[in-house]
Amino acid sequence: MNNFESLGLSKKLLQAVESEGYTTPTPVQEQSIPPLLAGRDVLGVAQTGTGKTAAFALPVLQVMSRSIPQGKRYIRALILSPTRELAAQIGERFSAYSENLNLNHKVIFGGVNQNPQVRALQKGLDILVATPGRLLDLIGQRHIDLSRVEFFVLDEADRMLDMGFIRDINKVLKLLPKRRQNLLFSATMPSSIADLAGSFLNNAVMIDVSPKEITVDRIEQKIMFVRKADKRRLLVQIIKSQKVKCGIVFTRTKHGANRLVKQLDQSGISAAAIHGNKSQGARTKALAGFKAGRIPILVATDIASRGIDVDGITHVFNYDLPNEPESYVHRIGRTARAGRSGIAYGFCDNTESGYLVGIQQLIEAEITVDDSHDFHFPGAIPKPGQRPGKIKENKSQKKKKSFDNKKPRSGADKKPNQYRRRSKNNSTDGKNRKPRDGNNHPRQGGNRSSRQNNRR
Repeated sequence: MNNFESLGLSKKLLQAVESEGYTTPTPVQEQSIPPLLAGRDVLGVAQTGTGKTAAFALPVLQVMSRSIPQGKRYIRALILSPTRELAAQIGERFSAYSENLNLNHKVIFGGVNQNPQVRALQKGLDILVATPGRLLDLIGQRHIDLSRVEFFVLDEADRMLDMGFIRDINKVLKLLPKRRQNLLFSATMPSSIADLAGSFLNNAVMIDVSPKEITVDRIEQKIMFVRKADKRRLLVQIIKSQKVKCGIVFTRTKHGANRLVKQLDQSGISAAAIHGNKSQGARTKALAGFKAGRIPILVATDIASRGIDVDGITHVFNYDLPNEPESYVHRIGRTARAGRSGIAYGFCDNTESGYLVGIQQLIEAEITVDDSHDFHFPGAIPKPGQRPGKIKENKSQKKKKSFDNKKPRSGADKKPNQYRRRSKNNSTDGKNRKPRDGNNHPRQGGNRSSRQNNRR
């Protein structure tokens, strides 16, 4: 099969696909659409940017268009997404594909006034795209009835579990009718995802289109050893010298993202930040400006590493190396989409060398070192035999750090944890807390308040 017509799609959907400029289905579309049209459950392993939204949206729309209920509409398809940005993007795809169909949809998430969402629900709709937090909130207020759902799609399932949504997912599953068609997509397939899939998928078709060598095939990777204090100047130098027009910069904390945007602006570089503490209006505005090319640089925490699917990203900057090696793969995967090439820079200071060791172990390759820049710092190079994790600071470093900051952080003299353990201590980043090293998203089992902040 090498065209959409051969997949069994209706004429109206083929017109919609053509108007979007698609001519050849991607592997995940080619393998998913026929079994879904045949009524089978599907378990798919595919990353964001592979065309998986169309893989489930097109067959769902086609099957639903065959029988339009008379009278008030009710929710027949539920798509569950981990982040607001990804939910909004899924909604955009449904709008495009359903242009010629008598079907309506709504996207609901937190961070915005719920009243417009409630009014749309009261009018009736066919398809609901939602994040877990707002969905359960409105269910609790009796604005949503899932008893007649025919299609259930769980997107970015591994991300769902990483953000601590397993309990929410199980709550939703209990509210769905037993007779329905299911689809689960995940970028990875660890045992936790396999267990989740086994709990509600029925005789599912397994589809695996995950790239085995995403980090080495099309993405040029470079690591730069640099003092922490010189990272900003190095970033500015690269952006200006290479005239970057579409790049993402990843920071470890929300505060760090905001600070970097101000510093880039002072250097004459237009940038915007996107993270969990930004209002939904600000996040939407920043993403729209980035997509349109008005804002060349998007500064983000890991909330954006899987939730943003923007074509044409040429540069990814790991301004702060992630303490979870898997996050590195997801971050650099924002570039080199649809057969294009891309470049990923990693800035490594002396406190991040252990993170680099863990990353290189995961990807089973040594990242090319670029020492040609003005800020090369040999002191950040990993020591022979160094284990994954954070380098233990010497006494002089600790003393200087305490003097510079006036108020040293409690526990500064303790031995740093291994990188896989650090996320437990750094899962919250609330408004009243000082930003801390670590990912901004709680992992499964994190505290409830942090989960609610991220899920809505």
